[in-house]
Amino acid sequence: MNALAQLGMVSDSPRNIQMSPVSSTGLLEEIKDYFVERDGMKFAGTHLLVDLWDATNLGDPELIDTTLCEAALAAGATILHSHFHHFSPNGGVSGVVVLAESHISIHTWPERDFAAVDIFMCGACDPHLAIPVMQRTFQAARVVLDEQRRGRVG
Repeated sequence: MNALAQLGMVSDSPRNIQMSPVSSTGLLEEIKDYFVERDGMKFAGTHLLVDLWDATNLGDPELIDTTLCEAALAAGATILHSHFHHFSPNGGVSGVVVLAESHISIHTWPERDFAAVDIFMCGACDPHLAIPVMQRTFQAARVVLDEQRRGRVG
């Protein structure tokens, strides 16, 4: 963990947005349940696997970071941290935007005009709203979407 903190990938101290079961008055607060209930099913969140084919702008880590952060906000998520790595010689990018509601990650293959995006969000967020933002930047000719409901109860 210390090595990750030195790389700037882990916070040295907890962020102030983390929830505590004890309020400022010292009384116990009711712990919120961030599971989702939809179509008679209760589950942790929606997990989208998005394949972007014949896509552009897949080799610029700063543009990808900006786009995924914009996508997270469009979906109603809270950004905690982002980190991206640019590979050589092919120029692909791998990275993640860590959210209070989970994450958006991407792995790109510019030499194949392909990107694999993973979006997992819990609570009131709608991960589907992230897709048009990414489509605007990456201009994918074909988008393949797979959706899973994670943490299904009952």
